[in-house]
Amino acid sequence: MRVQFDRLQLMLQKGPFTVDNLQLLVSTICQFYSDNQDGERLVWLSQQLVKHKDTYLKFLQADPRNGQQQVKNILLLCLRHLRAISSSGEPIAIPMRMLEVFTSSTSIADTNYLKSVWRWLIENDYFECMRCLLERKVPASLEKSHTPPTPVAASIFELILTPIRFAEACKDTLFSNQVLGSVCKSLLCPAYSEQISQFLIPAMAYGKYPFPFVDLITTLVVQCRESGIGEGKNKGYGRTLDRRTIRVDLTPWLLGAFVTLGAKQIESLSQAKVSEYVEVLQYLLPSLPSANDPDDDGDSDSEEDMEVEDYASGAGGLAELREDCLSALDSPSHVTHIVGLVGRGDAQLLYAVAVICHTLMAHHRYSIHRRRLLYSLAYNPQFIKNLWQCCVGQTMVTATRTETSLIMMLSRGLTMSEREMGRIVPLLSTFCSMFSHSLHTLHDADFYGDDTGNASSMPFNLLELIQMVIALRDVCLGIIELAHPDAKPTINDDYRVALNRVGVPMRKSNAKEISKLTKQWGYLFKVTAGLVRQVYTRDARRSFCPKDLWLSDRVKIHADGSSQLYRSQASVFTHRPFRTMQSLSQVNEDDGGPPLSNKDVKNLVILTELPFVVSFHERVKILQKLINADRADYQGEMDHFMSANSVTVNIRRNYIYEDAFDKLSPENEPNLKLKMRVQLVNAAGLDEAGIDGGGIFREFLNVLLKTGFDPNRGFFSQTTDRLLYPNPQSKFLMEDFTKHYYFLGRMLGKALYENMLVELPFASFFLSKILSRHSGDLDIHHLASLDPEMYRNLLFLKHYDGDVGELGLDFSVVDNQFGETKIEELKPGGKNIPVTASNRIEYIHLMADYKLNKQIRHHCTAFRNGLSDLINLEWLRMFDQQELQVLISGAAVPINIADLRQHTNYSGGYADDHPMIKMFWEIVENFTDEQKRQLLKFVTSCSRPPLLGFKDLYPALCIHYGGNEPGRLPTASTCMNLLKLPEFKDFASLRDKLLYAIESGAGFELS
Repeated sequence: MRVQFDRLQLMLQKGPFTVDNLQLLVSTICQFYSDNQDGERLVWLSQQLVKHKDTYLKFLQADPRNGQQQVKNILLLCLRHLRAISSSGEPIAIPMRMLEVFTSSTSIADTNYLKSVWRWLIENDYFECMRCLLERKVPASLEKSHTPPTPVAASIFELILTPIRFAEACKDTLFSNQVLGSVCKSLLCPAYSEQISQFLIPAMAYGKYPFPFVDLITTLVVQCRESGIGEGKNKGYGRTLDRRTIRVDLTPWLLGAFVTLGAKQIESLSQAKVSEYVEVLQYLLPSLPSANDPDDDGDSDSEEDMEVEDYASGAGGLAELREDCLSALDSPSHVTHIVGLVGRGDAQLLYAVAVICHTLMAHHRYSIHRRRLLYSLAYNPQFIKNLWQCCVGQTMVTATRTETSLIMMLSRGLTMSEREMGRIVPLLSTFCSMFSHSLHTLHDADFYGDDTGNASSMPFNLLELIQMVIALRDVCLGIIELAHPDAKPTINDDYRVALNRVGVPMRKSNAKEISKLTKQWGYLFKVTAGLVRQVYTRDARRSFCPKDLWLSDRVKIHADGSSQLYRSQASVFTHRPFRTMQSLSQVNEDDGGPPLSNKDVKNLVILTELPFVVSFHERVKILQKLINADRADYQGEMDHFMSANSVTVNIRRNYIYEDAFDKLSPENEPNLKLKMRVQLVNAAGLDEAGIDGGGIFREFLNVLLKTGFDPNRGFFSQTTDRLLYPNPQSKFLMEDFTKHYYFLGRMLGKALYENMLVELPFASFFLSKILSRHSGDLDIHHLASLDPEMYRNLLFLKHYDGDVGELGLDFSVVDNQFGETKIEELKPGGKNIPVTASNRIEYIHLMADYKLNKQIRHHCTAFRNGLSDLINLEWLRMFDQQELQVLISGAAVPINIADLRQHTNYSGGYADDHPMIKMFWEIVENFTDEQKRQLLKFVTSCSRPPLLGFKDLYPALCIHYGGNEPGRLPTASTCMNLLKLPEFKDFASLRDKLLYAIESGAGFELS
């Protein structure tokens, strides 16, 4: 055949030229062509075909079918030749010219003819060849530019664009999908070379010929919807795609090219196309691997690691690509168009946006305030409202053919397929994250609907919010059940087949899938529980929910039951990431105790994350059980027997605070959990009578706390409601002021540890700082409990309609330090920055932060540290700030006289049936509530009853015979809870003397 070709070649060279010989040469070379031997023959023949193109094409029109095939064959040989010589120095101009001429619409007017030729070339790796030429004929180390760096680059780029522009002109969707699908597969999906990233993609986006981005969106929408049918990221092909459509892998590199093109053209897209653009992003964004995150649990998947390494071999690696993609998504143009669409309530668009946000927050670990797209959506009330409606509207058909809400399925802890999880998890997690973030900046006036004169930033009214939070509370409980099932179901093959037939797919799970599922449940629980807690905190601060709304009848946690949760090791009862909780059901060698049961693990999650679903009474019993178990380790019988294992101090009565601060410092007494004995010393320097069996210590601690927290001492100030909080000026009283706050926190912890009630009314914001898990900083919502006037002034500033600049404010605050005025800047250079309408929100939050946090940060930190030396703060976090106040001071509830009488002892000759005692209880039962509280305070030094009843009063109240002296008043020894009651002759005398004693507050004596 080669001999015949060479003879024909010689004949054509000698002349005369005949088109028959030219056609015969083309037909002949297609039968024997070899890349290694026939390159020169092909180049010579291509020269002839280009030279006589018009004659040759006219000749072929006589036989269109065979002529078309001949053109396809010779162009395919040119592709092969170009690829073969791409790494050599041989010239590529002739075969490239051949491709240019015989695929040009100016040379060939028949559109169907050209479609057929292009399909043939594309199916035979046309764009693969173009990529090969680009990477081997265009130099690397380029500056990023849309201008071709060399003439060869311009020619290759033209050959790449030719089929793309032709497909756009044809208006044939299937053909366009085939062309653009091949462009994606060959040029945009694989890892970039420098030629692709630095020249080709910029040239496509910003070159003089606009890329048909709308057609690319159409192509990828079809691909993405198909990929979403099956299980996994890129499965499910072959069901709806046309057989000629190129299958495209959804890779991060395709995402990079897609958002680069989108950044240029999104401004010109219609709303419908922007919606489809967002839908494509929904599928592409999850393909982008996240950066290494220090907060991750470290269980990295080996396949993913390997994939990342392969990607990173491209120019710039994944790190640069990741930043470019996320920056493009966060550009003003992207954010404006996406936010502009979400208010319409389109369910498909809302889901796509939710997936994008979920990927950014859950996969890439971005905080909402760090991404413009995220915080723009979070502050869009209509989006939040539509998103919740979309969550509620997600349903599935169960095996019984009934339609059930997916939120209801989650609430009941019922297993769902991966498809159903994929539908609800991104929606719900995005909603909870966004709404929670917006609530942080929502002032009470907006939240409670007090401010009706301005457009509200609150997406829901209070009734809607109550219904929502009930549902989310139950979702949290359901997730706990799903993540910690009581038993792993064993399903036989027949049952699995039956479920599949009715539409309930059941698959075997491997360790990798279980780990992925655990992380997914962990993230969803984290954001959902966070929102529920946030709404609960609002309700605790200013109630709007019905009584007992937060309690759940599904939770059965009882302190009286046996549980490893209440054992003495404090390491068990502590807050942990949700996904690590399951490890507690395994033997813990470090802890030394037996593993927790699955029930205990679930209860621990509830008590550390959602404690308010358990009644306050039950949580108090749990706290006391935890403290009692811990106290048994330090004050048990053996420790009590060994007298050296206790704290003994001598305290001068007139210098109780000074002596206690010195002798009970961490340096002198590092462990205050031990039993403490106090010897009081009178003004003459003599020991007071009596041996401390516990009563003197309790009286000492009560006086010490009242002295230490007395505003006159300077460590604590009072709000306008006479509630205590750390005095910001105390740091000027003494250099080591933090030691005093540590000491006071330690002493309050000792009172809680010993189950003592002390009447110290604390400001709610201060108690909130104690309970906070994150550095103790609070937001502006708590300012009202510190300085109501400033809070009102800041709200006035927020809604001020006039010229803010005329108010004369700047970013500084005047601080009065014992008569000396000092200016504190709220931010660097703040005294020179005026407050304007554009920055007043920043000023409001900085001012609140200064008052609530910055001024007393060191005070509160030291106090918390001292408190935690005695009491595990995680135990106290079972309670809100109001409940913590009740733990400290007791509840302001009516005193149950029957309960008090049942737990009262008698001595000195008195008994419950003694006539004087009967008369005493009859008088007390007829007291007013105020008189009953006065009596209790007279005897015990606290006007409020023990939280769990008088059975917990220690020592128990005792009524002692006070002699037969009618003129003598009743007296009390509060250290022993002892009432000395003289014997009176009649009812009226007893009542008058008793009231006189308790109302005057007289009668203290130590005996």
